[in-house]
Amino acid sequence: MLHKPSRTLLATAIISSFGLTGTVYAEQGAQPKIEEIVVQGYRNSLLKAKDLKRNAVGSQDSIVAEDIADFPDLNLADSLQRVPGIAITREGGEGRQISLRGLGANFTQVQLNGMEALGTSSSAMDSRGSVSRSRAFDFNIFASELFQRVDVKKSFSAEMDEGGIGGTVGLHTAKPFDFDGFNTAVSAQLGDNSQTDDISPRVAVLISNTWDDKFGALFSVAYSKRDVNEQGYNTYRWRKKNASGSDISQLSDELQNKINNEEVSFSRGSRYSLFENEQERLGTTLSLQYRPTNNLELGFDALYGELNNDRSEYHLQNRGSSSTAIGCTGPAYNDAPICSTLTELELNENNDAIYSVFENAAIHSESRNQYANTKISQFVFNTDWQISDDFNMTALVGRAKTQFDTASVKIYLETFGNETIDYRDDAYYGQNTYGFDPTDSSLFRYHEIDLSKEEITNTFDSIKLDFNYILNDVANIKFGLSNKHFESENGEIKSDNINRSDWENGVLDDTVDASLTFTNTAHNKLQWVSVDVPGTLASMNINPELDNPDFTDNVQEKTFAAYLQYEAQWELGSGYLLGNVGVRHYDTTTNAIGLINAQVVNVENAYSGLLPAINLAWDSNDSLVLRASYGENLTRPSLGALVPTGVVQNDATSTNGLSISSGNPNLKPYESVNFDLSVEYYFENIGYAAVSYFHKSIDNFIITETYDIPYSQTGYPESFLGDVDENGNPQTADTIFTVIQPQNLDESDISGWELAFQRDFDFLPAPFNNLGIIANYTFADGEALYRNVGNSGVDQYKSFPGLSEHSGNFTVYYDSDTWGARIATAYRSDYIASVQAGNGDEDENGFHASTYIDASAFYQVNEKLKLTIEASNLTNEREEQYSDSSDRLYNTTVNGRTIYLGASYRF
Repeated sequence: MLHKPSRTLLATAIISSFGLTGTVYAEQGAQPKIEEIVVQGYRNSLLKAKDLKRNAVGSQDSIVAEDIADFPDLNLADSLQRVPGIAITREGGEGRQISLRGLGANFTQVQLNGMEALGTSSSAMDSRGSVSRSRAFDFNIFASELFQRVDVKKSFSAEMDEGGIGGTVGLHTAKPFDFDGFNTAVSAQLGDNSQTDDISPRVAVLISNTWDDKFGALFSVAYSKRDVNEQGYNTYRWRKKNASGSDISQLSDELQNKINNEEVSFSRGSRYSLFENEQERLGTTLSLQYRPTNNLELGFDALYGELNNDRSEYHLQNRGSSSTAIGCTGPAYNDAPICSTLTELELNENNDAIYSVFENAAIHSESRNQYANTKISQFVFNTDWQISDDFNMTALVGRAKTQFDTASVKIYLETFGNETIDYRDDAYYGQNTYGFDPTDSSLFRYHEIDLSKEEITNTFDSIKLDFNYILNDVANIKFGLSNKHFESENGEIKSDNINRSDWENGVLDDTVDASLTFTNTAHNKLQWVSVDVPGTLASMNINPELDNPDFTDNVQEKTFAAYLQYEAQWELGSGYLLGNVGVRHYDTTTNAIGLINAQVVNVENAYSGLLPAINLAWDSNDSLVLRASYGENLTRPSLGALVPTGVVQNDATSTNGLSISSGNPNLKPYESVNFDLSVEYYFENIGYAAVSYFHKSIDNFIITETYDIPYSQTGYPESFLGDVDENGNPQTADTIFTVIQPQNLDESDISGWELAFQRDFDFLPAPFNNLGIIANYTFADGEALYRNVGNSGVDQYKSFPGLSEHSGNFTVYYDSDTWGARIATAYRSDYIASVQAGNGDEDENGFHASTYIDASAFYQVNEKLKLTIEASNLTNEREEQYSDSSDRLYNTTVNGRTIYLGASYRF
């Protein structure tokens, strides 16, 4: 049963959220008799989420499961995108990572059942970052059915773990004391995607029981399997090229001059691409609760999850000079290079080659098999002990571990022929035509085989003690301490890859075995010859299993923290002012181990500080709440940036000259000063309207910088020096080297507005009184100064990576006791994924704006049985990734519409 909110009940709920006992308000007299309102289904989840938001002192949004094991949306990240201020990235049609208030996934801390965790998966595409060495959490690891509630805390208080400048996302699995007695829920779904032929199953089971309010046990499991077909057209970005040996004599003098002066950008790769994936996801939870007395509760939570990807990838691409269609191939074949002829060329206003006709261009068919598997486990012991009426203690001890491993085999076939590349009709989806049959395997020969393997392990060990002492009826003090040990290991190995020279010197036969090829028909634009990868390796006696890496990079991070926080509430006007003020101390030491020029490097670093915070919430009457927050926080550098692994290039004649490229284990964390202000109006039953302003001033912003310094200032041993510099002088400690390394640089600001509206239309006549809408819009603006952008030597201000200036959601729902439906739209404007320093191909890359439309409906057959239909990506939205601020095509894919039919039964 849920009740109409009253001011006294609201204050009680807020004080309870501080940890004060319910007896604080018992002395104020008996509660008036309140009308009871029964709310179920989707409305119930909205009402619970609204109450959690209103009762928080700081800025917070929550998502609550509609019923047991019935979290909204098919994916946890897809659910999070409905929260104001959150936008998501996608992988294979699913949400993967989140951006919160304009800050990328690296700035959001994720906690599982109260302790920090890091979930690592990967993308099949290099353009999307492939394997992540950041602190970003990949939400696609988990089935959404495992969770009962998600809290998104956007403001900081001293009692919270430091680490999330963007915010902290708390994931909570179900507990047995959440329910009364024995409960069992089973759900099953079958899905279909418009670009695949499989029937995708999803199954979830939850069993829970309590005995005499003393002991409770809960077990849940969720399993899903689906096939993914993501296809499109992409490039390896664009590059200004001269003729590089190609015959361009048939072009006009003007075009020849532009090419010879390297004014023309040619697309690299220029390929049709197909990404297929057989994905399995498994998750289980176990929760035990024991309450021997009314003052003591013991708990144990265990979670295990697997995300297994078995990927196949196919491309038909250019592999001429710098992977364009222009130029000659190398190494030479039959002692003579093969060069293309460019017969026609059309440019746009940026001198990009948008139409080109080649003769004798090098064309490759790439076939790749890859597995990418993630295993995540967590074990948490917790205690809640009411030592006395005024003194409470909670304790947590836990370990979270993520293991990610991936291995890849690529086989390339090569042929030469006429090709036309045309971007005139669609700048983001090229049309390739060929003067030969790309499905004829007899026209191809073997060109290259690549094998690689990578492993990443992340481990968190946490201990927390929190105390709450009640001073009087309206104030209390919290204090506590924590100790965290985080370790991340990364190992990578590549074999001695087989290339053209192995076939040309007669070691291997380059004749393609037609029985080990097939015509790839899964792409909706073109068919071409592809390779049976396992069969081809077996025929060549090549073992695809690589040994474990000989060396693993390692980052260890130990943090001790302690905090003190004062909390109180006062009568103010016709309402209550609630607040907390506190300070958090942290002390972090890091130890980073890497490999420089085959030598092990071990670097230690330490930093510490104080983080003050204050949060105020004034509930001025039964409807209006005003909030203000000030807090200082930090985000620690990404793991890839901290690892000292790199190369000291001491050959002055090399491409990069005398240079050092490496991580930087001496990086300081990002530090921020945050301010939040919001006005919230709550409707009587379900719904609210809110306007929020936020500002973050971020110091120690980390970017990759290129600079020249004497070798003696690099900190590396003189044993890494070579013979002579570019002038022929002996290399010494005074020799100038170019260093390419992440650095802490300038201060940057980000600010914005959030608008949110949620309303049940219960004031309309039946049946329209079951309608409702949810809408939110976020504006965010922020930029940083980047050095040597696009290898231009110029520093530029550009937007934060991951920042969409505009994002929003709109949902219309109908919810009754017997049936309901909703349709939801999520919009995200374009955003930068990365800014390139020292890369002449581009100054930045990122994604165009996108709009995704999802829908769902249910029919409640009886109290126990519910039938459902859920559909995602109804418009088959194109994901468009651009290269350079000139807005050139990088990658365009579609992944199809998905529909699930299902049923759930509750015992």
